[in-house]
Amino acid sequence: MPDDSLLDIKDLVLHFRTSKGVVQAVDGVDLTMQRSEAMVILGESGCGKTSLAKALLRLLPRNVHRYTGQVRIDGTDIMRLGDEDFRRDVRWVKLSMVPQAAMNSLNPVLRVGDQVAEPMMTHYGIERADAMLQVHRMFEHFGVPLDFANRYAFELSGGMRQRVAIAMSLVTSPDLIILDEPTSALDVLTQANIMNVLKRTKAEMEASYILITHDIATSSELADRVAVMYAGQIVEVNDATHFYSAPLHPYSQKLMASVPRLRADQEPEFISGQPPSLLDPPTGCRFAERCPSRFAACDEEPPLFTENGGQVKCWLYSELAERQGR
Repeated sequence: MPDDSLLDIKDLVLHFRTSKGVVQAVDGVDLTMQRSEAMVILGESGCGKTSLAKALLRLLPRNVHRYTGQVRIDGTDIMRLGDEDFRRDVRWVKLSMVPQAAMNSLNPVLRVGDQVAEPMMTHYGIERADAMLQVHRMFEHFGVPLDFANRYAFELSGGMRQRVAIAMSLVTSPDLIILDEPTSALDVLTQANIMNVLKRTKAEMEASYILITHDIATSSELADRVAVMYAGQIVEVNDATHFYSAPLHPYSQKLMASVPRLRADQEPEFISGQPPSLLDPPTGCRFAERCPSRFAACDEEPPLFTENGGQVKCWLYSELAERQGR
């Protein structure tokens, strides 16, 4: 792993047992990100984005069938740690998370100030009075009125609850913050305010983010690099500037074509068909059945990552495609 890399994921797998079979939610994910970088993970609902976040934080349900791979943070493979060591040394120390619905993640019977202070008291043994001073500093930074520390989650608006959840994820200054749809279910103005807070925090605190979303327009506000996930796998990793102007993978191209354009006379497109079942995914390329550029190799073998300005997992960029005149 390069010296300036923060996170290095190799062949991460998370499968679940269900009554219908084994769901391959995360299936061989490889991903590397740098310190002080914002990595956006894009993809349709059900592609495995949230399962990937839970795999990194080891927030696993009881029906796990397979959980393997390598996850290095600052060179340390956290997959080798026992549960207690992981809880003490990784979760909320090196990794933290802002979940999709802040109301569901905040305890309704505890004041929000106490909830934000709890990680500092638990992991670093800070006295409550000192922890509350830090809570007030975080609330001030995120635009939350200080008296809100004495309120309960149900007394706050959706936007304020989300700010509190973000403050709680950053209060221990972790190396990496995972943001899982942090602006979902919020109005457009509140979404813009939350994204401005995240951008300011990234600049002032040199925070590193993984932003999980299916909102392409919102993601472009924060992204340094973009990873595209489809059917449990990463199919493209690219610099944000190049991705939003010229994506490589056919799925990425279709995603970008689905976004309405204000200054272009171009109708939004849609992706025909449905994603494959993760109970029994195809043996070849998982996007093949929906791909307009499909050819024989796509159904026979899964493509490997190749370098073409960015990393892309597609047979179109292979020597085989060139020989067949694709």
